This record gives sequence, C-alpha cells and structure tokens, in this order.
Amino acid sequence: MHGVIRLSVSEAAKMFGVNARTVRRAISAGEVSYVIVQGRYKIGFEGLIKWSQKKATIKNKTEKYGLGQFVEKWKIKNRHYSPNPGALLNNKAPAMSNDVAN
Repeated sequence: MHGVIRLSVSEAAKMFGVNARTVRRAISAGEVSYVIVQGRYKIGFEGLIKWSQKKATIKNKTEKYGLGQFVEKWKIKNRHYSPNPGALLNNKAPAMSNDVAN
C-alpha cells in the first residue's frame, strides 16, 4: 500500500516557488485536491505537480524558484524517472521493461 504525500499551503508554495496566496487560489478554484487536517489544508503532491505543469506561469516559477532549479543537478539517467526525458544525451538511458523478476 502506498501513502499519499501531502503538503501544507506554505510547504507547497516554497516547493513550487510561488506565493501561498497562489496555492490558496488553486484550492478555491478546485484546481488541486486537498484534505483538511486539524483545521489546515493538506494538498496532494501529485495534484500539485499536475497543476504546476498546466499553467505556464506556475511552471516557469517552479523552474526558476522552486524544485525545478535543482533538476539539472539531479542528473537522472533513467528515462522513466527523468522530468525531461528528451534532454537525456543520445538516448543512452537503460530501456524500461515491464517484466518482473520472480
């Protein structure tokens, strides 16, 4: 069973390089899913990723001020996990297989 990662409004704002008001507007507009825990919004990380990629202004801020500024430093070689698989040099990433070892 997999757990869901949830962030507070302020954590989401820091992670995506935006103002907390921007995150609250996304909540009000129904653009991200959330739960209320002890009177505070907790927003699903997966939904935040999708939301950040749909809007150009949010995507740009995320790349400049949020998580995106660190992506190049991660040097992810596996196309399956890369945030930008087209940028991998000469497509030398290992091929993904759907086979599961027994």
